[in-house]
Amino acid sequence: MDPVNVASVGPSARATGVDSQSYIVAERIDLLSAKRAPRARKAATRRTHSKGFALRQKYPNSGPPKEARQQRSSDLEFQDAKRVQESLLAPVESRCLRWLARRLPSAISPDHLTLIGFAAQLLGGVSYALAGRWPVCLLIVNLFIAVNWFGDSLDGTVARMRNKLRPRYGFYVDHMTDTFGALFLICGLALSGYVTERVAIAMLVGFLMLSVDTYLATYTIGAFRLSFWKFSPTEMRILLALGNAYAFYHPVVRFLGRERLFFDVAGTIATVSMAVVVVASTIRNTVLLYRAETV
Repeated sequence: MDPVNVASVGPSARATGVDSQSYIVAERIDLLSAKRAPRARKAATRRTHSKGFALRQKYPNSGPPKEARQQRSSDLEFQDAKRVQESLLAPVESRCLRWLARRLPSAISPDHLTLIGFAAQLLGGVSYALAGRWPVCLLIVNLFIAVNWFGDSLDGTVARMRNKLRPRYGFYVDHMTDTFGALFLICGLALSGYVTERVAIAMLVGFLMLSVDTYLATYTIGAFRLSFWKFSPTEMRILLALGNAYAFYHPVVRFLGRERLFFDVAGTIATVSMAVVVVASTIRNTVLLYRAETV
């Protein structure tokens, strides 16, 4: 064993008569422990984090106060908007939808109905596009319009009657499919040659602006308006079906002294009507929100 300089041994060791070799061993152990301390702290931190959830379950009162947790939960709770349906055919349509919902097989879910309505709009757009070569496809579009009404209008009724509502999911999916469906229909009509591209684009822009106004009002005011001036999507479907039947026999009409495409005239009137509704709704909602949030 190597000789050890007793002077290098700590005073506490000399005072207590501890063997110098034992003291050096103890010092080496202390140095080794100091090197391992950071790793030990990291391991302890990982164990603490992994047990955090279990500890919170075992000691529920160690977290935020119960009132704070309840307030945070209520802030995240979704509030369903009030439905406003005042169209001409709303009473009759409501009774018809409830009658159909009661007799619908339980195997058919609201999601199936949404897909049926969306597929009908897609096929309606394809039929419009083919109508330029085969005009009878204009009448086939009417069949898909009826199928779209069945799926798009019945899905929400079935969900409510079966108590299987998913407000956020249903609202989002239903209106996104409506948006894509409108795009398919109008693009198909533009490809058919029964309407010019400018009028088709104007109709699509008018529809999208009306949709944006409706969705923003639903979020800010809490009222989901399904109809404007006694007209809802159901009445619009009926007008479109009548227009298809008329265009099948009279694709060109005389308007303001000139020969024009029937759908150009009808589409222009529809676009102007939607623009007026959007402006009127924007003014009404702005005034309502201004009065509700005075500073």
